[in-house]
Amino acid sequence: MSIVIDRRTALGGLVAAASLPLMSAAPSAPRASGFIAMGDWGRGGSDHQRDVAVQMGRAMQGLDGGFVLAVGDNFYESGVASADDPQWRTSFEDVYTHPALQRPWFVALGNHDYKSNPQAEVDYTARSTRWRMPRRYYRVAPEEHGMAGIDLFVIDTSPLVHKYREKVEARIAANVAGQDPAAQLGWLDKALTASTAPIKLVAGHHTLRSGGSSHGDTPELVEQLLPILQRRGVLAYINGHDHDMQHIRRDGLDYICCGSGSQVRPVSAVEGTRFCLSRSGFAQFTRTRDGLGLTFRDYTGAEVYRAMLGNRASVPA
Repeated sequence: MSIVIDRRTALGGLVAAASLPLMSAAPSAPRASGFIAMGDWGRGGSDHQRDVAVQMGRAMQGLDGGFVLAVGDNFYESGVASADDPQWRTSFEDVYTHPALQRPWFVALGNHDYKSNPQAEVDYTARSTRWRMPRRYYRVAPEEHGMAGIDLFVIDTSPLVHKYREKVEARIAANVAGQDPAAQLGWLDKALTASTAPIKLVAGHHTLRSGGSSHGDTPELVEQLLPILQRRGVLAYINGHDHDMQHIRRDGLDYICCGSGSQVRPVSAVEGTRFCLSRSGFAQFTRTRDGLGLTFRDYTGAEVYRAMLGNRASVPA
């Protein structure tokens, strides 16, 4: 059956259409700003390192700006010998190839990095377009990382741990001996005091509180570092060392362990544990109007945990 529309009806329809207001496409939602954190990673792509790298790139694609925070043990088993070490290519440049990961990487030293030449990781900053380790401990201001209202302080925890000066490998002891723990802690206390950012984050390699089977709490950091973090209103301490994912809320802080960049080890719940998982992956932090959101993703890209850290005032002890 054919449908016939007379000329008057057709013209009326055209006039009615012309009188309708123009409708524009709905604006797309603004992309969140944020960053990714992981540690204990440099294994030539093995032990899920390459899988984690792929998912990090995909996650970073969805963030506006952002950066990568690498919390130490960057090259296994014994760090790098120089800024020309082939591991720069095999464990870093050739693994984290996603276009979204060609952003600043703010990096901490770990105990495995102290087994060779930790200064080489500082020196590589001058050669790289993304590797950032200007000193062994340093502040990253909002204008440097692109996230308003957040001050990030990256510290060097190996010199704070007594055993590295006493009964471990001679090379670690020799490298640690040249560092001044009191000077570093004094710098951190002063820098945190001067910060006016509503969110203060401190990142280092060693655990402070942890349920990891290999290490657990680090007593020296509980004694020396924790009082400074509490006194100066730090929201969260981000670390690696234990090879797992953890969120612990204790002492008025959030402890985020993301030492699962490649190989993992067993982990158990301890006092204050909100989440723990022994699986390769990374942490994703997202800036929100209310504070800072945390998401853990595994090496397949699956979201395994989500929480709101919030501003310090909203974080229960």
